[in-house]
Order: sequence, then C-alpha cells, then structure tokens
Amino acid sequence: MNKTKVLFLCTGNSARSQMAEAFLRKYAREKFEVYSGGLDAKGINPYTIKVMDEIGIDISKQASTPLKDYLGKKHFGYLITVCADAEENCPTFPGVTKRLHWAFEDPVAFEGNEEEKLNKFREVRDKIEEQIKKWLAE
Repeated sequence: MNKTKVLFLCTGNSARSQMAEAFLRKYAREKFEVYSGGLDAKGINPYTIKVMDEIGIDISKQASTPLKDYLGKKHFGYLITVCADAEENCPTFPGVTKRLHWAFEDPVAFEGNEEEKLNKFREVRDKIEEQIKKWLAE
C-alpha cells in the first residue's frame, strides 16, 4: 500500500516539527510516511527528547534534516509548517498536494530556568498532540 508522505517543517527542526513527526507516526503510522525538516536544521533540542520520553515516545533516533535534503527528491502529499518563519520562508515545494499551517509557539526561544523551559516544551508538546489528533479525526 502506498502511504501518503507528510513533511512537518519549522525553522530549526529541533522541537515542534520533531514532536509532530513523532505523534503522527504514533497515531497513524499505517496511513502516512512521516518526515520533518528545517529551513536551518540545528539538531534535536535535548528538552524535546526529554519531554517526548516522559510520555513514552523515544525520538532519540530521529534526525534533524535540512529542507534542501528533500527538495526535488521527495514528493509529499502534505507539507505542514509549524511555525510562522517556515510558513513565510518556505520555497515553492514541487509536488506538494496540500499545504497546511499550524502555528505553535517556539519552546526553544522561551527563556527561564530549567523547570520553566521544560514546562514550556510540555505545553507545546501537548498542543501539537492535540492538533494531530484533531487533524486525523477530520
């Protein structure tokens, strides 16, 4: 069976798009082939790995991938941007059937102590999971 390819895109591919990739894989692996990428991939943020691990999802093997690694090489049924920067600066992506934008706050940009940062990552994680579930129910 041919699965629909989905690309989640954000600026650094360090938090939001990584979480979205993991949640879609968890809830609909049988329907979608899931990827994530960044306009300027920076590696996965350690807090992202930690807060996903807290809910039983291991993303330590996921990769932070530059968008250029996909351009002209993969054709996606869905391109879903998860930050305003990616939405505004994503080049025209050939072969995309449907483009969606889900704006989530950047937990990496949040300033505070370690516990406050973890709480921000958890808050964003939970919003992304809720959005994935809502989208799959539609």
